[in-house]
Amino acid sequence: MVEYTITPEARNEVQALFKATGAMPPAGVELLGRWHDAASLKGYMLCETVDPVGIAVWLQDWTHMMTFNAVSVVDDEQMAGVIS
Repeated sequence: MVEYTITPEARNEVQALFKATGAMPPAGVELLGRWHDAASLKGYMLCETVDPVGIAVWLQDWTHMMTFNAVSVVDDEQMAGVIS
């Protein structure tokens, strides 16, 4: 799960680049969903990958305009396996 925050001074640049490119991840990273907080400059992306380097490469293209917090998450079924 990736939480992002757009820096206020980069808002227009980020929006233009998002509209132009779709901000899709590289091969090996599947974007399962993306949610935008319309009242702020924040949002969330749920991704799936076996190679976290792919996520790092993807986000690196945006780090001059945004900050990111990426954490590993598991669903209920996966967590049940962990605690069993």
